[in-house]
Amino acid sequence: MRRWSDLVFDNPGPFDSIVDLSTPHRTTRSRPQSTPSVEVTNTRSFQMFFAPRPSSIRLCRASAALALGGVMLAGAVQAAVVPPGVQLAAKQELVRNNGTEVETLDPNVAESVPANTVARDLFEGLTATRSDGETVPGVAEKWEMKDPTTWVFHLRKNAKWSNGEPVVAADFVYGSQRLVDPKTASPYATTYGMFLLNGTDIVAGKKPVASLGVSALDPYTVEIKTPYPVPFLPDLMSNTNFGPVNKAGVDKYGHDWTKPGKLISNGAFMLKDWQVNNRLVLAKNPQYWNAANVQLNQVTYLPVEDENTDVDLYKSGGDDWVNQLPSGTFARYKQEYPNEMRAAPMLGLRYYSFNNKDPLLKDVRVRQALSMVIDRDILAQRVTADGQIPAYGVIVKGVKGADVSAYDWASWPMAKRVDEAKKLLAEAGVKPGTKLQFVTNTSEYHKKMAIFAASEWKTKLGLDTEIQAMEFKVLLKKRHDGDYQIARNGWVADYNDASTFLTLVQCGSEQNDNQACNPKADALMRQASNSTDPATRQTLQTEAAKVAMEDYPMLPLLQYTLVRLVKSYVGGYSTKNPMDHYRSEDMYIIKH
Repeated sequence: MRRWSDLVFDNPGPFDSIVDLSTPHRTTRSRPQSTPSVEVTNTRSFQMFFAPRPSSIRLCRASAALALGGVMLAGAVQAAVVPPGVQLAAKQELVRNNGTEVETLDPNVAESVPANTVARDLFEGLTATRSDGETVPGVAEKWEMKDPTTWVFHLRKNAKWSNGEPVVAADFVYGSQRLVDPKTASPYATTYGMFLLNGTDIVAGKKPVASLGVSALDPYTVEIKTPYPVPFLPDLMSNTNFGPVNKAGVDKYGHDWTKPGKLISNGAFMLKDWQVNNRLVLAKNPQYWNAANVQLNQVTYLPVEDENTDVDLYKSGGDDWVNQLPSGTFARYKQEYPNEMRAAPMLGLRYYSFNNKDPLLKDVRVRQALSMVIDRDILAQRVTADGQIPAYGVIVKGVKGADVSAYDWASWPMAKRVDEAKKLLAEAGVKPGTKLQFVTNTSEYHKKMAIFAASEWKTKLGLDTEIQAMEFKVLLKKRHDGDYQIARNGWVADYNDASTFLTLVQCGSEQNDNQACNPKADALMRQASNSTDPATRQTLQTEAAKVAMEDYPMLPLLQYTLVRLVKSYVGGYSTKNPMDHYRSEDMYIIKH
């Protein structure tokens, strides 16, 4: 297992004050499917949006190597840890905004951050992620690595489904097989299937589902075989996409098995109510093996995309947890709510997807030109203004297994970058006045970023951009269908290894929305996967990232920093969580 040890900042600056915020710590409305398009051709007024350059981050991590045959034993009971002397409120209910409506509650199919956030409350995998980012025992109370490609997980015998039935090894076998089964059409089938023996071939329809390297040695022992060494497998298993699924419930209800009254879950909570575009309510699961240490009785998720509406709800008492502050408001709300500001860097990348098959964007010179002229420093300092770091590659700072790299031109003066970009467009036959089509979701945060990008392309290259905002679920489908030219995108690590980011540029990956493929980069990724030497693996993955990005399949923008407001009476929230994986079972409401 690996544990986040500390966060060290190389240069003093505005961002330090964000991360040092360590103070202890209803109404909704429906939204239209989309909003009218906005064509950006005159950007002079956009300059009024602008008003600290973030310091660089070094994320240090201590790791403990698990020797072959060694056993990882369960530590103390995991769940909400209430400090001595803290009095709990009589009403243990949490209301938090989840940023958008979830696309599904099926853990095998869940793709977005909001959907997986809810899935972590409803389902528990072999392992879990605590609020401080540490991987801890889940349904498995201990595990061991038999050899570099064989792991054995021992299940706790008191784990139960919400209907009272025991959670057994066969439930994990079924869940894993269902994940890679082509019939399920999981967006994560290839992304996660590659870590399981025969997974990739099963997804491609070349081998039967039963050949997957996940088996039940007995009712309470799961064996997992991998096609190559996966040293971070316990971390990986905390993702509920790998978790157990109740086969009887799926067989009985079919596609309706995730609806209230039908969903059978094994996590700390169970589904109580789900009103699409209104609220999703979870109730404490009395059958959960650690229910005695779960403090919250109810959790309500709101699907509010508009950040200003979210903050208004927070101010009026409509929710206890803002999903993300509106861009440019950090300084104001830090002063207004100093004890409720929560901010921390994340292993995440904000980027724009280029449709590499589009008639205009299939020319790499056009993609390079569009990337070169975006001033990421201004974007970070004056548009988002919340401590994010400019990004020029697919690998972000703090990720293990690869080095951060950037384009050579990243250090050029902007005037030189613009001149080169103009030459590239001229060589590609693209003239000023050419129109670009950009799709994003209805979030004001993302629309403001899109308007900034459009202004850069207009003022520096003479290109016009039509921005179309739509509901997040619609944006997801457009990206996967390749029904776009340029699209807003983002990725938060599922585990701390470079391979989670390389999947964004990997040939054939469901998470590669760019419709791009670089065979040389893919070959390097495969070599890295088969290497048992950490240094060699890191070198190969670093080179793979550089080779892939030389094709400009995507436009990296910023490394995430999540800035939100959380009521001071919400206990259990930690800013040492680089992947933003929070379980409600770790939370509690303090008397106030």
